[in-house]
Amino acid sequence: MNKPGEIRVLVLGLIRDGERIFVSEGYDPVKQSTFYRALGGGVDFGEPSSLALEREFQEEIQADLTNIRYLGCIENLFIFNGRQGHEIIQLYQCDFADPKFYQLDSLTFSESETHKHRALWINIERFQSGELRLVPEEFFNYL
Repeated sequence: MNKPGEIRVLVLGLIRDGERIFVSEGYDPVKQSTFYRALGGGVDFGEPSSLALEREFQEEIQADLTNIRYLGCIENLFIFNGRQGHEIIQLYQCDFADPKFYQLDSLTFSESETHKHRALWINIERFQSGELRLVPEEFFNYL
């Protein structure tokens, strides 16, 4: 989460396998609701977003990416954990270089020693039907 009053620049990778997408599961304790988002993370100053995407996937799940293609930019204004957030998201479509990632149901990864997350494959229809919540909502335009 960004510091109050700051815009955070993120890069996210849309990885698709047929009708499934690979997403990270999150939870908002204030809203008491689960949500899902493509994997990625912050872009460092002076770092091209495509390289940040590759770095984030290496750091989080030790995965190499291939077929990286820029899709667009999303501005995301949201409330998380009771606080206003503002993100500029550079969105890329990509594939896993190692086919083993397509065989997984889910995996657990750490962004830090205290924050563990689960990444998993979910059928797009579960988001489209409203059963599960995909964020940001503008992400649907790229599915």
